[in-house]
Amino acid sequence: MESPAEEFFRAKREEAPVIARFVNEAYRGEASKRGWTTEADLLGGQRTDEREVSTLIAPPASIILCRKDREGLLGTIHILLCAGTAHFGMLAVRPSMQGRGIGKSLLREAEKIAADAHAMRAEMAVLTFRRELLSFYERLGYARTGIFRDFPEDPRFGVPKVAGLRFEILEKPIRA
Repeated sequence: MESPAEEFFRAKREEAPVIARFVNEAYRGEASKRGWTTEADLLGGQRTDEREVSTLIAPPASIILCRKDREGLLGTIHILLCAGTAHFGMLAVRPSMQGRGIGKSLLREAEKIAADAHAMRAEMAVLTFRRELLSFYERLGYARTGIFRDFPEDPRFGVPKVAGLRFEILEKPIRA
């Protein structure tokens, strides 16, 4: 349950190191295995870095929305507004707090921000091997499009531990 001590905020550039570390811990490595959204068995290496996070925070149409409590970051989501579409990514929740509605609340807040910015739809890319995550997003109204993208061959985004990694694009209409 959400407490009054929890709040949403838009990340600032000086918060990039903390956000990068948080996202990496939520997605990869031993700490991520405490949650159900880990990619540690699929990918090694980092998910992001301070430079990428700083770059994502810079433009006005690009937002990293965060949620925190007294202990620090609870979660993050990246929102990129472009031509009537809100592209969501980097949805991360502190592994020890997963399953408590934090990810859903971040996604709902991101959808609200996108609708207020006149986006007509939201889209995201999800690894096809992550069946439980695909099902989670489908329960939240996101539809699988059948559009796929290969995982980038760039160690800045991770080193595949399995062959054939790719993303499927999911989308959802947004209304103000």
